[in-house]
Amino acid sequence: MNDPASVHACAVLLGARAILIRGPAGSGKSRLALALIQATNAGRLPFARLIADDRVRLEAHHGRLLARAPETIAGLIEVRGLGIRRVAHEPVAVVGLVVDLAAPDSERLPASQKAAIDGIALPRLAVASGVDPLPAVLAWLATPDAGPEAVKMSKK
Repeated sequence: MNDPASVHACAVLLGARAILIRGPAGSGKSRLALALIQATNAGRLPFARLIADDRVRLEAHHGRLLARAPETIAGLIEVRGLGIRRVAHEPVAVVGLVVDLAAPDSERLPASQKAAIDGIALPRLAVASGVDPLPAVLAWLATPDAGPEAVKMSKK
């Protein structure tokens, strides 16, 4: 899968915005994407749907970062131990948060972090290697002061 316009990552639409999940091979990108989708099925999140697994096409457009799946893998996700599975997916979404797994710069009590992708600054959540990222992502989504550009989820 050598699409020069794509990056090694996953993307999941949560409400109106997507999270871009980055990290080295084996860091749990697909596992976090699947956990977010399962959190919706369990009623912990109002809406989550896969955009792309393994490769994500990113495009800066009018000051926003758009994420989409390369056509050849749209709707496919790898489930470790089961293989490739077909799931419901969204064709495109605006990225509102970057989650970096196995991040060497993760801190226990971090200051506000940003990621710059194609000239667009986005909120960033750095998760250390060996740490389950789902609780941190859910807590970040529930934080009212994460910023106006943030992915916000509310069950009100």
